[in-house]
Amino acid sequence: MNNMLEYRGYLGSILYSEEDETFHGRLEFIRDLVTYEGRNAKSLKRAFRDAVDDYLMFCEEQGRKPDVPLKGSFNVRPGRELHRRAMLYAYRKGMSLNAVVTDALRRLLDAPVS
Repeated sequence: MNNMLEYRGYLGSILYSEEDETFHGRLEFIRDLVTYEGRNAKSLKRAFRDAVDDYLMFCEEQGRKPDVPLKGSFNVRPGRELHRRAMLYAYRKGMSLNAVVTDALRRLLDAPVS
């Protein structure tokens, strides 16, 4: 991932403001807003890691659980007909709908990108 930073399970965006000549970003895939900035790649990476550590410390001090990115579940709204087809497929194969969707995602994401 060259357009994201990763630290302690958190992912952060990398953006550049030409106007300010500053790199900046935010923790992605969580509800809380946590941002950081730096003048160059090295300072942005340091600011990102500090932001993660500060966020986790703040949550601990407040006695609340921090948001965890990409928890492993999400809602899918494929529309009525695709939902029907997937459910019938799962039923005929003796699988859960979750297993069908997981298998389809795995095959799609493991396929070579053309």
